[in-house]
Amino acid sequence: MALRPATEADLDTIIELIHGLAEYEREPEAVRLDRETLGGHLFGPRPYAEVILAETDSGASAGFALFFHNFSTWEGKPGIYLEDLFVRPELRGQGYGKALLSALARLAVERDCARLEWAVLDWNEPSIAFYRALGAVSMDEWTTYRVTGEALSNLARE
Repeated sequence: MALRPATEADLDTIIELIHGLAEYEREPEAVRLDRETLGGHLFGPRPYAEVILAETDSGASAGFALFFHNFSTWEGKPGIYLEDLFVRPELRGQGYGKALLSALARLAVERDCARLEWAVLDWNEPSIAFYRALGAVSMDEWTTYRVTGEALSNLARE
């Protein structure tokens, strides 16, 4: 198994893995990304997110972690937010997910981050059990809110 930061040459692999994640999360039609826009946001002059790829010994893609920095005002430090973690179904249980999370934890420590956090779908019991086994705790008292589409445009005009 190998982990490495993604490069622009990996863009099609990243997109394929994003589609695999959407299939797993039962929302394949929700992926509306534009290849060029995604590439610019990941590898352009001001990257908004980073990707770590996991590969098999033969070099085939096994999974990915897409993440970005957030900031804790109470801690006065940055954090790492894991937006997506995905391991191909046929390769689960072989340590790829744990390796990706461990790599993110190392980055968080190296970058003096206060925390590593992410969200998980309520129905995703296998992932929830996996995260708990790693020592992760749920933030049950928090509710995530989102503004998108027309509501976002309307709010921007206020």
